[in-house]
Amino acid sequence: MPVPEAEMQANAGDENRRRSRDPEQTRRDILDAAIAEFSEHGLSGARVDAIAARTRTTVRMIYYYFGSKEGLYRTVLEQSYGAMRKAEAGLALHGLAPADAIRRLVEFVFDYQEAHPEFTRLVSIENIHRARHLAVSETIQKQNATVMEALAAILERGQEQGVFRKDAAPLGLHMLMTAFCFFRVSNRYTLGTIFRDDPLSPALRAAHKEMAVASVLGYLQAGATAPAPHQGRQPQGARRKA
Repeated sequence: MPVPEAEMQANAGDENRRRSRDPEQTRRDILDAAIAEFSEHGLSGARVDAIAARTRTTVRMIYYYFGSKEGLYRTVLEQSYGAMRKAEAGLALHGLAPADAIRRLVEFVFDYQEAHPEFTRLVSIENIHRARHLAVSETIQKQNATVMEALAAILERGQEQGVFRKDAAPLGLHMLMTAFCFFRVSNRYTLGTIFRDDPLSPALRAAHKEMAVASVLGYLQAGATAPAPHQGRQPQGARRKA
């Protein structure tokens, strides 16, 4: 049964009054809608009026909070990077042996990229813009310094213990541990179309996750000065020698 127009207007009025009483919630709602819009359509294709429609607010209100479409997009990037780094900070890596810390971190990146494909798309979009918006955001620079600090600390411990190679550096390690996790999400549809096998298929997930971990640990432990004990799960199909 259709809702009477008077009731619709009353509901809209209630919503507007609620938002006026809770500006922080309004801001969060706009950001959530903007993340979806920008990740689906990119910076150029996204429409501020579509974001307003998703949140039942106004374009004027969006500009009041964020200044411009590019200001909103930059805040979306800050929000997205910040959410990942905040989750990453809760891993308590400092209490783990170096190889265990790397395993946990790679597994986290693998899970996070899969669970947040909108983040992967936003990073791809910002690369199209040659990181122009990241470059002017001090917030993002500070947010992403934390992962380099964490990796440097893990590497230093592993190198001091002789279980990691001496020439490993944080940036290269970050690229190695992120690449496969990112690629399987960012190129899911082209890979699935060409090879007719979805790289995010549940049947492949466990093997791919272990592949990502083994690739990173295999690099770090190659040429280490002390023998590294076996870490984590035994790869599927491996057999003990008699």
